[in-house]
Amino acid sequence: MTPRIELSGVRKSFGSNVVLDGVDLSAAPGEVVTLIGASGSGKTTLLRCVNLLEPVDDGRILLDGTDIAAVGVDPNPVRRRVGIVFQSFNLFPHMSVERNVTLALTEVLGQPATEAREAARAMLGRLGLADKAGAYPDQLSGGQQQRTAIARALALNPEVLLLDEVTSALDPELVGEVLDVVRELRGSGITMLIATHEMGFAREISDRVCFLAGGTVVESGPPSQVFGAPSDPRTRQFLARVIASGRLDP
Repeated sequence: MTPRIELSGVRKSFGSNVVLDGVDLSAAPGEVVTLIGASGSGKTTLLRCVNLLEPVDDGRILLDGTDIAAVGVDPNPVRRRVGIVFQSFNLFPHMSVERNVTLALTEVLGQPATEAREAARAMLGRLGLADKAGAYPDQLSGGQQQRTAIARALALNPEVLLLDEVTSALDPELVGEVLDVVRELRGSGITMLIATHEMGFAREISDRVCFLAGGTVVESGPPSQVFGAPSDPRTRQFLARVIASGRLDP
């Protein structure tokens, strides 16, 4: 089976700072792959490269076998198939919740306004936001804003969904409601790449876990192996610190 997403030798630097140093990674259709690692290990940059928000310096990013990182590729058709949800929500503050969701439907897909509103309301209802369609982002809790951002990404029916630390900007009591949404998406057929610091969640939801350090994938495998019997000393050291901090049960 051709991977839905495949990174091969991907390199990315910002000036003299090498962030991705030859990353190899793949995700099959419908697979949930989580990226774990310390802050600065390259997780966010990797996701931004897959969504073509950052150009790569070297290597290939294949979407169903086609190199989307090649020079001259139009990013807009790619972004219709590869959605991204940011940790900081990135909602338009002057637009209602419904308009935040319909904007891409009308402006990118060219859907009629009535059709886009129906699709938006259906998605908002699915995510428990039906009563917030007319509200503005500053009238929502952090969890509601993040669910709106997820609704906006899902409204385009992406084949791949990238989730970048979607709980890191939330108060602890709001984390669960966003993670519940991601749990519901598992098994929906969407391929997901998830960068997260929620180790227990990563262990629960992942088909495969990739530990990044120094801009490379140091270890990759099923959660039972990566969390239960990591083979690389850097993975073991990282998980020992996570367990010591109380962020993961041993």
